[in-house]
Amino acid sequence: MAEHLRYVSTRGRSPAQGIEDVLIAGLAPDGGLFLPQSWPQLSRAEIASFRGKPYALVAREILGRLLGGLGEDVLDREIPRAYAEFASEDVAPLREIADGRFLLELFHGPTLAFKDIALQLLGGLLAQALRRRGQRATVLAATSGDTGSAAIAALGGREGIELFVIHPLGRVSEVQRRQMTTSRHVNVHNIALEGSFDDAQAIVKALFADREFAAEQNLTAVNSINFVRIAAQAVYYFTAAAALGVAPTFVVPTGNFGDVFAGEAAMRMGLPVEQLIIATNANDILTRTFATGTYAVGSVQATLSPSMDIQVASNFERALYEALGRDANACRTAMEQFALRRSLAIAPAALEALRARYGAVAISDAQTLAAIARHYENTGQLVDPHTAVALAAADGLTLEGPLVMLATAHPAKFPDAVRTATGQIPPLPERLRALYEGEERQTVLANDLDLVRNFITSRAGAK
Repeated sequence: MAEHLRYVSTRGRSPAQGIEDVLIAGLAPDGGLFLPQSWPQLSRAEIASFRGKPYALVAREILGRLLGGLGEDVLDREIPRAYAEFASEDVAPLREIADGRFLLELFHGPTLAFKDIALQLLGGLLAQALRRRGQRATVLAATSGDTGSAAIAALGGREGIELFVIHPLGRVSEVQRRQMTTSRHVNVHNIALEGSFDDAQAIVKALFADREFAAEQNLTAVNSINFVRIAAQAVYYFTAAAALGVAPTFVVPTGNFGDVFAGEAAMRMGLPVEQLIIATNANDILTRTFATGTYAVGSVQATLSPSMDIQVASNFERALYEALGRDANACRTAMEQFALRRSLAIAPAALEALRARYGAVAISDAQTLAAIARHYENTGQLVDPHTAVALAAADGLTLEGPLVMLATAHPAKFPDAVRTATGQIPPLPERLRALYEGEERQTVLANDLDLVRNFITSRAGAK
């Protein structure tokens, strides 16, 4: 039964834990990432029955299997609440844009990005778990743009939570920055780091690895290293495939590998999928990995799709663990080697398993702009540059069956790129217009672990 599901670390040196512990901890104590001890299964008939059902009901069915240990009453209450304010009743509508080609629109939440689908739910579940335990927590999030604003929308103003969001200074769009820095919630603290997203992510991991600090602050994470994020994102793979009635290929613009790994999670639960295509920008560590078999860090390049300007894809560890046959010792050794050398030669059998499930395509800024322009010319609709990366990647595919491209952000979040490609300025939704009226609050810090640690301590104190 789902309520008895336990979760193990990809590195094998932490005891199996219940879902409430996983939710609150985020990262496993041994530095690994949590996964279910075994994947719950859904039958083809159960999946087919999702067609036409409200999104929240499908989410309840799937998450009842993955997160049931949080309590049936909690899920019954928090899942509908999470999606009540989405601009589309379908939450994640599937729209046909050409014969056999579809956009899965994931940007109808409060911050107009796919992160809302998971974080609106995670926020309520986390607050509920902390309240039940009588605890307070410091939530720490590194963001390349969208996770930060979605976390603020989900956790801002919640009792018992101090939220620290670290974004790379000057490497997010103005809309993304303002969504974070104009928050008026006193429990929200924005850090603009003089570095890249990878630098911010490294600091977050280092703070979690500092066991004394992590315990003192009761640190937790809402990045996609938190398994609850992965679980919630798996739902829209089910709803899209059920609507089509056949196994599709999903094309996923991704940098940190969380959104595409959610597709693997759905497949491991029984969802028929032809293939998962990883669409990256010039920060092509994932494309190079699948081409060469070596996972090796390059230098971070600023692109028109900044949320994917990442060279260390945290969730790749989850896929590697599965590809290694769930050999935690092998996974731990591999990740320790990668941490030391910034390069990892993937074992041949694991590489074969990864290639059987995933393909990967890298897209340049020029191709991104061309895809935005072409989509506008063909459909009259604007798309953001991350969605355009998926569109451009799909253009090079000759696979049979339906293609589903994940549309991960509203074009209004990236007006400069859209205007460059089409000459059009995407209209700002009403909910974003106040961004240009509010005062911005952020603290610029050098890329220094001690500076960030001291800043958090000074604002949050001890729990």
